[in-house]
Amino acid sequence: MKAELFLPEDYRPAEDEPFMNDRQLEYFRRKLHTWKEEILEDSRDTIEGLQESTRNIPDSADRASEETDRALELRTRDRQRKLVAKIDAALRRIDEGEYGYCEVTGDPISLKRLDARPIATMSLEAQERHERREKVHRDD
Repeated sequence: MKAELFLPEDYRPAEDEPFMNDRQLEYFRRKLHTWKEEILEDSRDTIEGLQESTRNIPDSADRASEETDRALELRTRDRQRKLVAKIDAALRRIDEGEYGYCEVTGDPISLKRLDARPIATMSLEAQERHERREKVHRDD
């Protein structure tokens, strides 16, 4: 078992330190774990809320509104479930030493991009190329 790395509370990965050094990896590992815990906590709250709101609403307009709200909430939860899978994949990449590198080019993904989107698997340039190709094929 690896000893826990000390990270100052205000630590932010910087361009002038070695890319994906132990401190940066620990920073992103903690960021991902925190994000995942927040999502799971929201999911627990949603499940409790849905269980409590399964009441009989006599007014059809109110019932329709309630059902629409529930459907939206369930769609949001489904997106978050997929996000948790991406967070888990990012944590695996950290463990396997692949985190922070573009899966297309193998180049480092900018720290700024990773800080904004810690589940990123492509550099900004590769992501933009991917989206352009996707758009072209979607228009066919």
